[in-house]
Amino acid sequence: MEFVASTLSLLSFPQIDPVIVSLGPLAIRWYGVAYVAGILLGWRYARRLVENTRLWPAGRPPMAALDMDDFMLWAAVGIVCGGRIGYILFYDFAAVAANPLRAFEIWNGGMSFHGGLIGTIVAMVLFARARAIPLFSLFDVIAAVVPIGLFFGRIANFINSELWGKLGNVPWAFVFPTGGPFPRHPTQLYEAGLEGIALLALTAVLIYRGGALARPGFVAGAFAFGYGLARIVVEFYREPDAQIGYLAGGWLTMGMVLSMPMLAVGLWLMLRTRRHART
Repeated sequence: MEFVASTLSLLSFPQIDPVIVSLGPLAIRWYGVAYVAGILLGWRYARRLVENTRLWPAGRPPMAALDMDDFMLWAAVGIVCGGRIGYILFYDFAAVAANPLRAFEIWNGGMSFHGGLIGTIVAMVLFARARAIPLFSLFDVIAAVVPIGLFFGRIANFINSELWGKLGNVPWAFVFPTGGPFPRHPTQLYEAGLEGIALLALTAVLIYRGGALARPGFVAGAFAFGYGLARIVVEFYREPDAQIGYLAGGWLTMGMVLSMPMLAVGLWLMLRTRRHART
């Protein structure tokens, strides 16, 4: 262990204050800015997808750019409410049951991606019904832009020195201020690369090169399968939540359990579109 520390601690953790600026009791944090940046950039990308008629069958997008403007608020509510409720249910239920006010203490824990995903799905279902938009087409557009928010969110996790990985002997390991004296895998950066950059590139290729928007549900399926796979892989390097630990076998984590259904749902969505294309 001393060898690991002596060889890898040369890569020092960047000392970035999680608080960008404080104005009296008001503090602007990188985590909040990451959410805002992800939603705004995702909204701009969604508008471009909808406005590009060449991407849609017969050049007729099933929704308007103005729909994306209105959905931004729905998405923000779904992400924030779902993300917080999901974290409480999946990771912090016992503590919140003992102290209900802890549910509002977002600095004790934070947000769950899987909870935010469920919240966003609920928002999409309600919005699609209200606007008579084909649900799977809306799923595809939103799935294409979600990696933008994931990228910024994971970078904010890194800046906050949270959700770090297990002890590591790789040259890019960091000694995190909150992770003890030994180097650890920067799993936040792994997730930013896989869930963010890689998934954004994959869905873009499917849309712009593969014409995937002509098969409603395919992009959403590719995203769900890709995220589930990426998250499960990274979980092998990520330190499990202290209040939960491993669920079984010294390797199974809550993140893996929550991601496994995404593999099945994603595969079903992609196969569904191929079956419908033949009928």
